[in-house]
Amino acid sequence: MSEEVVHTSSTPVLLCFDGSDDAAHAIAHAGRLLGSRQAVVLSVWEPVAVWQPYDPATAITAPISRLASSALGLDESSRDLAQERATAGVEIARGAGFDAQSRVAGGKPWRVICDVADEIEAEAIVLGARGLSRMQSALLGSVSAATVHHTRHAVLVVPHRADSAAAERGGPAM
Repeated sequence: MSEEVVHTSSTPVLLCFDGSDDAAHAIAHAGRLLGSRQAVVLSVWEPVAVWQPYDPATAITAPISRLASSALGLDESSRDLAQERATAGVEIARGAGFDAQSRVAGGKPWRVICDVADEIEAEAIVLGARGLSRMQSALLGSVSAATVHHTRHAVLVVPHRADSAAAERGGPAM
């Protein structure tokens, strides 16, 4: 027997959406756990000015990349893509039972997530985990780990789905 959970809190949940299957899965999972309530779907775009070269070889070319990005309009393209993702995330959130609205912001993702959560006084932050190894997370960074470390809000990190990883490898889920 499946019952719909109805929550009457006026405090919204912050649903972080980057367009990935893992983020969509996190929103759907949060809908089942948290029930019907207000939500803000946040999509963050990262301006070129805050990009950090993680590979020592790219540190030399980073200034050139920043100049080229201005000429190519990469920030504007990134912002437009984030808006498209936020709109798609709102549809997913509404399908999961949330009364959702979109929000787009630019900056370091974990920092923007924490700032927006503070601003809207979020009851919780929902994030999908990409399923990176410890080494990959150390090299690439982990938005979910940084968010958990820096926020004062409850955080729901929904793990990477094993069945999507298996599909990417072309094999069965374990």
